[in-house]
Amino acid sequence: MKFLRLAAILALCILPVFSEESGFKAVDGPNVRVMRHDDGSRTVFTRSPDNRVLTKKTYTGNGALFLVTIYRMDAHGNPMNCKIYDGQKTEMFKSRYGYRKTDGQLVEEQMFDSRVKRIDPNTGEEMPVRRFIYTYDALGNRSAPISITLIPGKTAEDVFGGPSVLDVNPFDAPAGR
Repeated sequence: MKFLRLAAILALCILPVFSEESGFKAVDGPNVRVMRHDDGSRTVFTRSPDNRVLTKKTYTGNGALFLVTIYRMDAHGNPMNCKIYDGQKTEMFKSRYGYRKTDGQLVEEQMFDSRVKRIDPNTGEEMPVRRFIYTYDALGNRSAPISITLIPGKTAEDVFGGPSVLDVNPFDAPAGR
């Protein structure tokens, strides 16, 4: 709960974004990045001044908040974990990311259902609802993920679409796209 309050305070301090009855307005800045999509929707990224927290808010074409993802980043800007909320700010999923120690490449994403805790009867550990495993070729190019789901009859994409990891840091991309 403290984390959510802190994230909300940070967002209010560094995010010049607001909703209006007529739609959505946002301004790019050093800690804010707005991505405009062809369907009229927008994704607004905000980061804390120390680059350790990255918040991704997705709005529909009519300006309604659709999804919020809050990432915790390591010192190198890699996401270590995230929490995913729906438009009503109900926590739906949490993910964690694993990196290879030798070169820092992402090797796995595990996603857990925040609403239903699934426990492995053999270990007593919480089980992810899906996993994405990545391999790399000799040139270091990442493969498409190998997806695994632990929910019978569902594909990994059925659980929550594609991977939740950030492929590109939005602050490294050109502004206002």
